[in-house]
Parts: sequence; structure tokens; C-alpha cells
Amino acid sequence: MTTTRFEGMNGGPYSIGELINIVQPEFPDLTVSKVRFLEGQGLITPRRSPAGYRMFSDDDVARVQYVLREQRDHFLPLKVIKSKLTAWERGDDSSNQPDTGLPPEAYFRVTGTLLTDDELSRASGLSLRQIHDLVAENVFEPRQLADRTVVFDEEDVATARAAHRLLTQGLEARHLRTLRLGAEREVDLIRQLVAPLLRHRNPDNRHKAAEVLADCAQAGATLQESMVKSRLRKLLDG
Repeated sequence: MTTTRFEGMNGGPYSIGELINIVQPEFPDLTVSKVRFLEGQGLITPRRSPAGYRMFSDDDVARVQYVLREQRDHFLPLKVIKSKLTAWERGDDSSNQPDTGLPPEAYFRVTGTLLTDDELSRASGLSLRQIHDLVAENVFEPRQLADRTVVFDEEDVATARAAHRLLTQGLEARHLRTLRLGAEREVDLIRQLVAPLLRHRNPDNRHKAAEVLADCAQAGATLQESMVKSRLRKLLDG
């Protein structure tokens, strides 16, 4: 990791208080306990003086600033940040940027179209009984309007068409519960990444959360499909 020199850095070594003084202009909430926590997580490894005091180098200062920026700007978990730092230490090329999918404006775009169960049936090929069975399994989560009419949205149409293909092959609504549970676990996992953003309901945070959710959802779908395809291919080859 290349060390960047910042105002107030004199080459070190620095005490923990001096490190905090250097970093606090950008991160005023940095505390001694936070620095010690980062050390405990293996993100910084200060030397010790003969008397046992922590001695931080310019590299330690740069690492602390990097970790805090990754948390603030990208909301990355510490395990991910640590792996990136480890890759730099090994000399791995970190310049390659990951692929990106549709922006959130496109990924989450909705037309506001609402369908009754009869309309969903005609659009998907599912019978009313199958739709009701899928509702019972929480594959669909329809809304109820003020007049008590139950309606489905446009995403439900895509879900219904996919479900119709599976049911036609011989599966039953109860079997799709496994896929629904998998989707819910994926949502719970991704939700953890944006939880800090969603606590503060300002537009910038909401947009950043949408970017993270859209990117992770699309990457997760690709990952899921590629793993399933690989395992099914092995089944055929066996």
C-alpha cells in the first residue's frame, strides 16, 4: 500500500494521540478505542516501544484513513476492507474494477401497473388456484387496496411467469418455498450493507443505498445462476 503524506505527518513514529490528531480533521469521531479496535481486527499493526507504548508509522496512519474512508464512502464491512489491504500487501493488482449492472434508476424502475389475480393469471398462464397457493407460500406478497381488492405489481408478473415454467415441469407451489427462502436470505444479507445508510433518510444516503442494493442484487442473481448452471452441468456429466 502506497503511503500518502498528510499535513501534520512528520515521518513518525506517532503515539496513539498523535495519530488521532492527524486523522481527526477528516474523522472527528475517531477515538482511542476505535484505533485499538482496528488494531484488534488486524487492520493496523503498530510497533511497541521498549516501554510497551504503541508506535504508529506513516503507513499505519494511511491505513487508518483508508479504512475509515471505505467505511464512510462505501460502507464496506471490515472483513472486505482487510482483504483489500492484504491484496495490496501481496502485490496483487487492485486496479481492476468490478463489472457493474444497471443503475438503480433503471433496475428499480416501476410503471405503477397493478393487476388483479384474474389479470395476473391471463398474463402468466397460472391458474387462480396456483396463484392463491403461491400467495399462501409467500412467493407473492400482494397488496390490498382501500376497497379490499387484492392487487399484484409488475414484478409479480415476472415471478408468476417463472413460477408457471417450474410448475409446468411438475413442481408444486410448496416446492417454491425453498427459492423464496433463498431470496429472503439474500435480501437480509444485502440489507446489512445499507443499514447505516437507511438510518438517515436524506436523499444522498437513499441514492447510495439504491446503488448498493441494485449492484448487489444483480451480482447475486448472476452468481446464483452461474452456480446452479455449474452444478447441473456436473449432474449431467456424472
